[in-house]
Amino acid sequence: MTAGATLASTSTSASPTARQVWVRARGVVIAVVLLLIGAVAIAVVRSDARHGELDPRSADPYGSRAVSALLAQRGVSTRVVTTLAEARASAGPKTTLLVAEPDLLTHRQQSALHSATADSGGRTVLVAAGNSSVGRLAPGVTADPAHSFDSTLTPHCTLPAARRAGTAETGGIRYTTSHLDADSCYPSERLATLIRVPAASGGGDTVVLGAPDILFNDRLGEQGNASLALQLLGSRPHLIWYLPSLSDTSATDTSDRRSFFDLIPSGWLWGTLQLFIAAALAALWRARRLGPLVPERLPVAIRASETVEGRARLYRKANARDRAATALRSTARTRLAPLVGVPVTQAHAPEALLPALSAHLHGDGQSLHSLLFGPPPGDDAALIALTDQLDALEREVRRP
Repeated sequence: MTAGATLASTSTSASPTARQVWVRARGVVIAVVLLLIGAVAIAVVRSDARHGELDPRSADPYGSRAVSALLAQRGVSTRVVTTLAEARASAGPKTTLLVAEPDLLTHRQQSALHSATADSGGRTVLVAAGNSSVGRLAPGVTADPAHSFDSTLTPHCTLPAARRAGTAETGGIRYTTSHLDADSCYPSERLATLIRVPAASGGGDTVVLGAPDILFNDRLGEQGNASLALQLLGSRPHLIWYLPSLSDTSATDTSDRRSFFDLIPSGWLWGTLQLFIAAALAALWRARRLGPLVPERLPVAIRASETVEGRARLYRKANARDRAATALRSTARTRLAPLVGVPVTQAHAPEALLPALSAHLHGDGQSLHSLLFGPPPGDDAALIALTDQLDALEREVRRP
């Protein structure tokens, strides 16, 4: 089959089919789908498990209704507030103010809350306060970046409430303090997980608790959790349970706006970094290794006609008639030169090839020049005609 016939035949599309695309991409698609399913499942489990966390009205495992009920039996009233204004107004010598999630408060809210409780004469209990809040709500107390690996700890201090409660599940955030008169209890690797700081004036104090476990419904009956929780929260007749809310207007402070990355939990940032490192390692593992070319025998024999057909389809798809005509003329000149006594090295020189062909055929050199060295054809019909003329010229030269 000639190249002209190949170009005239119907070409097969070189684009991959839908099946081929699916076969190549199904591994990635399946991995992404599994990752999304896992993320949704984890989110659902976490949302179900943590529903009503640290809410004294919730009977869920992570709620605190049991503590509230036990305090009520001892004459301690519990009131839930969700705004900073209510929390500040409730502070007083007969009140224990529990801040459920101090890290949710803005810097302005933290400073305002501390100014209201510092000289109130009551008790302030901060539950799992991190670096972003403990320094403002309890000046002189610092949170250690490394958390405690042990959840159940012993008091090792002189605080009466801790000594009476004994072992409790306070392990979580660890703290250090610069107050010499502070009580540092339940140490983990020499750092306290519960600190009581007396107020500078009056009979109030601030208690910093490293973990909320002793307040959970499902953990209250373990160890000395109930005793410690009741003593910390029942020292005053009134308990104000402050659950910070996003609907609190005091949280909209333009001077304390957080960026998008500040709102993302640190675990997601670390997870993204790990995925990026894993992707980089996978890319290095699967990357092409650069090195010297190694000849390799093909596992099957490929016919020359198939190669011609494949190249012809590529030329036709790209409308590269000029390249196809150049390839046809170059091949024809290379085959014709030895037949008329011209060296192959001079086959592409018109001044050497055309006189020899004219003498051999006794024809017009001008028509040969247009055929072998002329401009590219303007359309497919002209390209096919060129192919036929080159075939006819070669047959004429080969004729005895």
